[in-house]
Amino acid sequence: MEDKFQNLILKAENLSIGYKAKKADKVVASNINFELEKGQLIGLVGPNGIGKSTLLRTLIKVQPALSGSILLNNKELKNISTSGLAKQLSIVLTEQLISKNLSVYELVALGRHPYTNWVGNLTDKDITIVNTSLNQVNISDLKYKKCYELSDGQFQKVMIARALAQDTDVIVLDEPTTHLDMYHKAYILKLLKKLTEETGKTILFSSHEIDLAIQLCDTMLVMKENEVVCDQPCRLISNGVFKTLFPKDLISFDDTTGSFRVTK
Repeated sequence: MEDKFQNLILKAENLSIGYKAKKADKVVASNINFELEKGQLIGLVGPNGIGKSTLLRTLIKVQPALSGSILLNNKELKNISTSGLAKQLSIVLTEQLISKNLSVYELVALGRHPYTNWVGNLTDKDITIVNTSLNQVNISDLKYKKCYELSDGQFQKVMIARALAQDTDVIVLDEPTTHLDMYHKAYILKLLKKLTEETGKTILFSSHEIDLAIQLCDTMLVMKENEVVCDQPCRLISNGVFKTLFPKDLISFDDTTGSFRVTK
């Protein structure tokens, strides 16, 4: 039990998420409980509109929880300062707000912002970390290209490199495979798996690619209509969690192959 406690990185207790309003809060999901361990690839999956993005925004402190608690490195998330959080958790969002006029190197270097002085000067250590991050996602050859010259897949790798350069314990990605073809969806998720193994960082991502997540993730968070289930993919399969995820009139889950099939 002590080892498990030491390995915990992110924990939710009786968490309720949604939107605060004057008359009545709009609850998206409640009674959410999970414990995520260090150095794992964790996939957050579920049907459209179930609340995956709301849960992610709550976990990264962009949106306040309605009730319950979130612990990051055994500290209450609500008590961690913005600057302190930036050194523990990095984010790759679907909406890219960064100017694509920057070069790849300049964009990745922005990941060092929590550690630089007020004018953003990079030290030798910062430069080494930026170059290491570029190498880790195999884009060193693109470092002098402008971001607007990149494909969607290349740009997603740049954003992952920026998160690596931030050097946090946890990296959170909101649907990192959006707009990518099947090959690049698999490539990005396999890259994330490789990064957890090489760096020991915890990577949590939301995705519609449930079949790929089952194959690659150490742990999965499955958002259903009335509950959020957290477990290893093999246990989720044996417990029939995926069988009840979608209406059976169109698709069904095959336990043998661990994938969804169109109902004939």
